[in-house]
Amino acid sequence: MSMRASAARYARALLDVAINESDPERAEQELAAFVDLVERHSDLARVLANPVVSAADKRAVVQQLVGRLELTTPVAKLLALLASRGRLALLQDLLDVYRERLMEHRRVVRAEVTTAAPLPPERVAQMQQRLATAAGRAVTMTTKVDSSIIGGVITRIGSTVYDGSVAAQLAKVRERLAQR
Repeated sequence: MSMRASAARYARALLDVAINESDPERAEQELAAFVDLVERHSDLARVLANPVVSAADKRAVVQQLVGRLELTTPVAKLLALLASRGRLALLQDLLDVYRERLMEHRRVVRAEVTTAAPLPPERVAQMQQRLATAAGRAVTMTTKVDSSIIGGVITRIGSTVYDGSVAAQLAKVRERLAQR
């Protein structure tokens, strides 16, 4: 089983428990804080990743960190379980998958909008509202500028891409002309 698939199982379990027993948003924040702590301290990351360090020792380190960070029970139990099973390498993937599942739970979809020139804030808000209406969900939108699209908009919602760029239209015209 891939690391991402394993992380998905743990993320699903954490979300289920957090929904039933605590606050799923707080669980995300706590998990992110722990991952950030491990990433910022390379010595800690090396200890937790080192196969020579016993699972019991890793669990003891995790429990000390959990106490200092004052993490809620679901996150604390998950981290202890990961330490016991030697699965702490899954932390970043677990956080990524948890965030995805949390967004699904809150019925929020991510959209990425690419334009040839920067958009004014009011235009960004309009686009976000229109995308939310079209998707039937709340939308978290990011914008990018790519002058190579010449004009128009490319919108990515999940794995679906809507390409209304001038560059794409020109490519279609070029293709039609080449077929004649």
